[in-house]
Amino acid sequence: MRTYHCLSLFIWTYMYHTTDAIPFQEKGNSDLPSERIVGLTQDDGKMLHRTKRGWMWNQFFLLEEYTGTDTQYVGKLHTDQDKGDGNLKYILTGDGAGSLFVIDENTGDIHAAKKLDREEKSLYVLRAKAIDRKTGRQVEPESEFIIKIHDINDNEPKFTKDLYTASVPEMSGVGTSVIQVTATDADDTNYGNSAKVVYSILQGQPYFSVDPESGIIKTALPDMSRENREQYQVVIQAKDMGGQMGGLSGTTTVNITLTDVNNNPPRFPQSTYQFHSPESVPLGTPLGRIKANDPDVGENAEVEYSIAEGDGADMFDVITDKDTQEGIITVKQNLDFENKMLYTLKVDASNTHPDPRFLHLGPFKDTAVVKISVEDIDEPPVFSKVFYLIEVDEDVKEGSIIGQVTAYDPDAMNNLIKYSVDRHTDMDRIFSIHSENGSIFTLKPLDRESTPWHNITVTATEINNSKQSSHIPVFIRILDINDHAPEFAMYYETYVCENAKSGQLIQTVSVMDKDDPPRGHKFFFEPVPEFPLNPNFTIVDNKDNTAGIMTRKDGYSRNKMSTYLLPILIFDNDYPIQSSTGTLTIRVCACDNQGNMQSCNAEALVLSAGLSTGALIAILLCVIILLVLVVLFAALKRQRKKEPLIISKDDVRDNIVTYNDEGGGEEDTQAFDIGTLRNPEAREDSKLRRDVMPETIFQIRRTVPLWENIDVQDFIHRRLKENDSDPSAPPYDSLATYAYEGNDSIADSLSSLESLTADCNQDYDYLSDWGPRFKKLADMYGGDDSDRD
Repeated sequence: MRTYHCLSLFIWTYMYHTTDAIPFQEKGNSDLPSERIVGLTQDDGKMLHRTKRGWMWNQFFLLEEYTGTDTQYVGKLHTDQDKGDGNLKYILTGDGAGSLFVIDENTGDIHAAKKLDREEKSLYVLRAKAIDRKTGRQVEPESEFIIKIHDINDNEPKFTKDLYTASVPEMSGVGTSVIQVTATDADDTNYGNSAKVVYSILQGQPYFSVDPESGIIKTALPDMSRENREQYQVVIQAKDMGGQMGGLSGTTTVNITLTDVNNNPPRFPQSTYQFHSPESVPLGTPLGRIKANDPDVGENAEVEYSIAEGDGADMFDVITDKDTQEGIITVKQNLDFENKMLYTLKVDASNTHPDPRFLHLGPFKDTAVVKISVEDIDEPPVFSKVFYLIEVDEDVKEGSIIGQVTAYDPDAMNNLIKYSVDRHTDMDRIFSIHSENGSIFTLKPLDRESTPWHNITVTATEINNSKQSSHIPVFIRILDINDHAPEFAMYYETYVCENAKSGQLIQTVSVMDKDDPPRGHKFFFEPVPEFPLNPNFTIVDNKDNTAGIMTRKDGYSRNKMSTYLLPILIFDNDYPIQSSTGTLTIRVCACDNQGNMQSCNAEALVLSAGLSTGALIAILLCVIILLVLVVLFAALKRQRKKEPLIISKDDVRDNIVTYNDEGGGEEDTQAFDIGTLRNPEAREDSKLRRDVMPETIFQIRRTVPLWENIDVQDFIHRRLKENDSDPSAPPYDSLATYAYEGNDSIADSLSSLESLTADCNQDYDYLSDWGPRFKKLADMYGGDDSDRD
């Protein structure tokens, strides 16, 4: 196949391949272009054939960013089978076929329909074939070709960052690398110089330079000082086309900071400092501050202060304030105006992190003179010791001097001093002190066993100025005197079995002593001189401050002797020797075969012989029952003898008489008509109570009117509530009426409580006419006056 370019050049492409030697007629194909076979005879019996294809090519080339008005012509496809009669049809497939690249199906001309950008896609792979319009078969095999986009310089170099930040130590040498900047160009690096970038510096000279090929920024001046200038701004340009004229360029900014190095020593702004201090300042008090300035920063500016020499090197100290880098002068020892009034110090200030590279510049320290003047003040008295320790025997007599404290006035005036005891530390007033010479003496007896130590405070005060005073602790230790006799350490409950054998240990006793001898306790045990030989028991001294009690005979009897008293003489070995007699009570008990105690009382032995335990319990229960019966009988008798409310007939209160006559009950409807209690017209007149003096006038109470359908029980409960809430009721029992009898009763009221007249004016004879039911009342009230009296 022949391919036509825009210059009408034919490109023939040959493909050489090795095939087997076969007859020509077997390779023939009417659908393929004619072939010419050339055979070369070789030793292996094979032939090398060259096949001439009708079409085949490698690639087309097309410039990017075409700006013409017409479509850009790419090339032409043509086959030898095309006779120009229009029977063949050319078809194009692959990358961009139909959209970016179009083909004339009749002529095979290829055009670019759009403007292409190599940076988006630089290579297009397409396939072409020719088809017979009538038969629809391919007249040539499908062939693949490439369209390459040629680059033009349409992209400027771009840096990876718009702003770079870098740092380099100050005082660096020329050529010290700072940072590398990088710019990229999107153009084709294999075609021309469109992507060849060259770096140059636009701003930042003469301090820095840049390598044109690598983009590494370096220092251009020696010994650049951070203290003079710290920040630099450098502008770097990247230009393509190898930096030639017409190339595109881009820029970036690099901020470079000089970092600090310790190349400056500290320096005092003045050579001499003056401070003043009162002589009474406490230790550690700051007197003033000094500072050496260092233009470096960070740890390079850290300064350490020290006293180099001077007459006050032992009296003062200097410490470093890490926050402010100042030296603080403090008091190391107590100052005394009378001893020395002026001190001179030399203080050094040096860097804590010197840089060896710059030691040749000189010593990295500075020295200043500090003068301190001591001011005189009125000081309190000073004791000769920090504290006093006094030891005294506990048997010292009252008024004896046990020790002495001394104090003096440190001032030049040397004022007189008086002494006193702080009574808050000696509440019992056991000690006192002579105000003139500080001698301490006792006021009361001492006892080591109750209080072995006394801690008091002594005050020394200037006589001319009572505000100037000092205090000192005095520790008084009471030494022990052997004034207590030893005694049993505890109360011993000792027993001996009736079946005990001779030489048997029944008790081990130990003693205690309130004293505290320096060589320790040593106690001895002996029988009392009055009974040197006890026939029943033996005292054995164990030589370890304990004694053992041993039996001296076989068998003991509770009937003959139930308890033995064994006196023991106990004495110590201190001077003076103290002794005491301790009496050990030993009970005789019944024991089993193993020696375990069962019973120690002789009475229990007697009771067990006569009565059993069950009999004793029965007797005890009988006694308890008798006591309960007596208590119940006394309670019943007391209830029967209860005193009645009415004591005599002269009592002003009404007498209530109880009798057993009953009415007809609920079925006796003829005796009394209860309907009268429901009379709505009934009213209760205010009446005076008869259980109080007639002269007393109480508040008149009005009752609530009753209605026809009111219940009798509810009526009575209401009256009961009214009577209970009556404030005029006396504080003793009385009878109140809770019913009324209706209007125009033929019998009037039967209650004597309703009458306001005296008993002598009452006539009860009509009760005899009421029948047998009122006979009892008639007998009671219808008699003569003498009977009533």
